[in-house]
Amino acid sequence: MRAARIWHAVTAAVALVALVLQLALIIRGGQVLSEAYPPNLGERLLRFVAYFTIESNALVLVTTARLARDPAYDDRLWRVVRIAAISGIVVTGLVHWFLLRPLLHLNGADLVADRLLHVVVPVLAFVGWLVHGPRPRIGWPDCLRAAVWPIGWLVVMLVTGPMTGWYPYPFLDHSLHGWDHVAVVCAGIFVLFFAIFAAMREYDRRRAPAPVTGS
Repeated sequence: MRAARIWHAVTAAVALVALVLQLALIIRGGQVLSEAYPPNLGERLLRFVAYFTIESNALVLVTTARLARDPAYDDRLWRVVRIAAISGIVVTGLVHWFLLRPLLHLNGADLVADRLLHVVVPVLAFVGWLVHGPRPRIGWPDCLRAAVWPIGWLVVMLVTGPMTGWYPYPFLDHSLHGWDHVAVVCAGIFVLFFAIFAAMREYDRRRAPAPVTGS
């Protein structure tokens, strides 16, 4: 229990530092992805909260901060949020590594924030779940509920993108690549999500159960 508390606390602390650092850079006008000319502050803040990376890191922060207090915590909503946090942060790390990293040319504090959000937090969160759980916590009904968030996020981005001319990630921009490319990438990401759900469920099922606390 003590090792789990420490690991979750460290993960939450790193996620908090990463989010605060990135927010400070956004306010200052730092570069995000390939934005060479950032918009005004209000729009930068709206875009900040629209990034899937930011949302997945925020979910990791919330869930690991709770687990740092009680590593065996459990309730129905909690299971959905925890699954969303782990699957979302794993997808964040993988998509960044394979699709976004080649596009980035960051340095200084922008590079530090990028590595914390896309590499360090995903590794800490995933390893923490592998080693410390808590488990068993994963079933298909909760996985399907957790999938509502990424599906909803994608729908909002694809609907608002043509109206605003802005997409959080280049692979969602149909004006650059065409709708067929966007459809293939989105389908691939959701196949990845459900592969992660299946792997998490199987790993969770095979591991020894832990005590359950909560309301």
